[in-house]
Amino acid sequence: MDRKINTIDLFAGCGGLMDGFEKSNFYDTLACVEWEKSPCENLEKRLKEKWEYNNANDIVMRFDIQRTQELFLGWENDIEYGSGKGLDNLIGDNKLDIIIGGPPCQAYSIAGRIRDKDGMKNDYRNYLFESYLKVVNRYKPKFFIFENVPGILSASPDGKPIIERIKERFDECDYTILGNLKKAIIDVTEYGIPQNRKRIIILGVSKNYFGEEKANIIVNEFYNKYLKKYKTNKMTVKEAIGDLPKLLPTDEYKKEGKKYSHLFKEYKIANHIPRFHSERDKNIFRLLEKDVLNGTNFYNSTERLKELYYQQTGKKSNVHKYYVLRWNEQSNTIPAHLYKDGLRHIHPDPEQARSITVREAARLQSFDDDYEFIGSMMDQYKMIGNAVPPKFSYAIAKALKDIFNDYVE
Repeated sequence: MDRKINTIDLFAGCGGLMDGFEKSNFYDTLACVEWEKSPCENLEKRLKEKWEYNNANDIVMRFDIQRTQELFLGWENDIEYGSGKGLDNLIGDNKLDIIIGGPPCQAYSIAGRIRDKDGMKNDYRNYLFESYLKVVNRYKPKFFIFENVPGILSASPDGKPIIERIKERFDECDYTILGNLKKAIIDVTEYGIPQNRKRIIILGVSKNYFGEEKANIIVNEFYNKYLKKYKTNKMTVKEAIGDLPKLLPTDEYKKEGKKYSHLFKEYKIANHIPRFHSERDKNIFRLLEKDVLNGTNFYNSTERLKELYYQQTGKKSNVHKYYVLRWNEQSNTIPAHLYKDGLRHIHPDPEQARSITVREAARLQSFDDDYEFIGSMMDQYKMIGNAVPPKFSYAIAKALKDIFNDYVE
């Protein structure tokens, strides 16, 4: 294909999927749909400053995807979302080749179901895939990429497995997907992401465009041939964040009305600013960091970590609250929950006695340093945790380009 491949991104967040596609230089982003304000502001900034889209304000559509007719045709003077041109207008006469995105995963995640008293059965997000499918059905791209957590395979909010509903609907829309979706679960550490994170990547291939037989071949080859080409060496926490400036603890002080517990400068690398930690937390972090560094491993068990939490706070917890990253391993998963506290993402260095910064979370998610996050620190942690690692989406983008080269005229 001589022209660039046209994509739209649904549930775009701050653009982890989009960023990998843009970086490959094979794709044009026609629209990004996202309903939260802060990710949209970051998306606009990124598209404008890094990827040089002059119309970034138009193509980033802050809107509720559940209102699909307005999403297609446009909306005016909405109290929350203002006015927008609609996807029909933005796509125009362009051929839409690929839809990428994935509905919010909290309703499908096993951790989310454990936390919620109703096991997420009443969460509206269970059915956001319907809105995704309505967009696919309207524009009928050659492919779609549907990203989510492996927990989607076991989610069953109304008694019927949600994945069975999704399979049926994809089939009704004339798209072929992999028969055994357990084989669509990808360990992103195999693609150079310094973080233990598994995701399900569902490729949909249009039967109308390719025919059923060829669509089946493409689906299987995507997982067994094309994507595997881009596997690379595993990266450790040290390789990802070890070169960042140290942020050392000090007595509590105030700067521009904010409380700080660590010294820092405005470095060339954006977002490397420490969270505030109490003296109690700093002492706990030092204790746990030294336990790992010295190889004592006294706090290696969940029970001992829970006991430590009770001793220090007087509160009981069903899950252990603390985890120190290991220099020579991959980090634990970077979750959206990081915006609440960083107790399960403690920096490995006892000198620093702190949790990880926004920049460190971004690096562990494989965002480039030139992605400067804006908005509140809480918003930044949340959107980074919700994102698809861009280095992994770069591999997906290149695998899809190979398929275009081989199968699309």
